[in-house]
Amino acid sequence: MADIITPETRLTRKQAANYIGVTTGTLAVWATTGRYDLPFYKIGRLVYYSRNDLDTFLANHRVGEPLAGAA
Repeated sequence: MADIITPETRLTRKQAANYIGVTTGTLAVWATTGRYDLPFYKIGRLVYYSRNDLDTFLANHRVGEPLAGAA
């Protein structure tokens, strides 16, 4: 069963773009082309992203290891 998003855990496309550091246009292109497997919800013209999905996306695109002693 899919996760249920609530007003506290859902982000608009603008909020999601700010959260991961890209433009809203980039997210729109990704959604249209399927370039990345970043799930979203579409209700009419509204698009929402789950904060959980965005965190997973960021974790999956991490490159390298943290420096020793970095906090």
